[in-house]
Amino acid sequence: MAAAGGERGRTSFQRRPGAGPRPPALPGTRPSVRHGQLLLSSGLPSLDCVLGGGVAVGTLLLIEEDKYGLYSSLLFKYFLAEGIVCGHDLFVASAKEHPDNILKDLPAPLLDDSYRKELGDEAAAVKSEDFQDSMKIAWRYQNLPKMETSPTTYTKFGHYYDVSKKMSPELCQSVKLHSFYLHEELPSEPKMKTWNMNSGYAKLLQSIQRIISQEGFDGSDPQKKQRNILRIGIQSLGSILWGDDVCCSDAPEDPQSLTKFLYVLRGLLRKSLSACIITVPAHLIQNKAIMERVTNLSDMVVGLESFIGSERETNPLYKDYHGLVHVHQIPRLNSLICDVSDTKDLAFRLKRKQLTIEWVQDNYLRQERNIYPPGFSYLLKQKDSAWGEGSLQHSTFLMSFLAKDKPNIAAHWKFLE
Repeated sequence: MAAAGGERGRTSFQRRPGAGPRPPALPGTRPSVRHGQLLLSSGLPSLDCVLGGGVAVGTLLLIEEDKYGLYSSLLFKYFLAEGIVCGHDLFVASAKEHPDNILKDLPAPLLDDSYRKELGDEAAAVKSEDFQDSMKIAWRYQNLPKMETSPTTYTKFGHYYDVSKKMSPELCQSVKLHSFYLHEELPSEPKMKTWNMNSGYAKLLQSIQRIISQEGFDGSDPQKKQRNILRIGIQSLGSILWGDDVCCSDAPEDPQSLTKFLYVLRGLLRKSLSACIITVPAHLIQNKAIMERVTNLSDMVVGLESFIGSERETNPLYKDYHGLVHVHQIPRLNSLICDVSDTKDLAFRLKRKQLTIEWVQDNYLRQERNIYPPGFSYLLKQKDSAWGEGSLQHSTFLMSFLAKDKPNIAAHWKFLE
């Protein structure tokens, strides 16, 4: 009877003999709840939200540089800094600046979120104590060193960085770094086409393919090393420094090299545990057909428009921002539709320590409450519905026009009605 009872109590769901343990999760990644694709952070949590949760492994993120390349280079460094914090391998390629100098200029990671959690727990424990004691607790945590633990122990997805400080050399040396500096790879060789493309692009593809194969990122030799992610960063691709003339003429001599490079690169990314960020000086590419093909050959395309030297720099609507963010393309992964953000009216601003992407309508509503009479929001919304898409430009025009003549705003109000 005991044996029979034991047989009846045994579950039918048994582990298959010889089945090994579940493979450990890759550091710094998480699966998407929508399409199941493995995601990694871009280094900017607000940008991750815009991209549908992060950058999918095996995809290409294209950043259209702003006019002076200030903010695009910052996003480029955020991506690399996140890789170091998560313990990912890095491959940095540039024809403008030596990769070693780029890595020396990465922003320092912040642990403010973990400290905020500790402060919240501590504040709940001393809720009945006076304000002076709580200030002493906050001051104690504020003086703690920023970096003490190994980056591989971090379990949080996405981190924050302080652009006013540089990442420590010890932290940079904790991960494996691969660099590609065009002027060192092609110092004095004659420029000859390989694979029917620019020699610099061909050399870069060979380097990426060699690292993916030799380091096991393509899964060819998974037993010899622990699986990890390769983050690839390519700076100012398509510029004249790469030997490409797409930025110099409306009818370049070799308009196909850039698109061929992106086509082959996407094939390498798709079959490997890697993700790539590329910055392109789109404002210098005169042939719009080439830029359209570049966009189609990328998975995600984000453009940055800086306010430096433009009329929007003095526009009251954008007084708290430094530029606009244009999301041109988001990938369709394992589904027929893509993750589209709730709004396209996005702007960025560089604070003293951090770069953030925000919804520009928040500032729009604040401005409206300050300088416009009650009911203007409803009327303007009706006007925008009649105008259709692109109403933000019309709203900006109206706000700028009315803001110039605040004493006569009542007269303008009657006119609009």
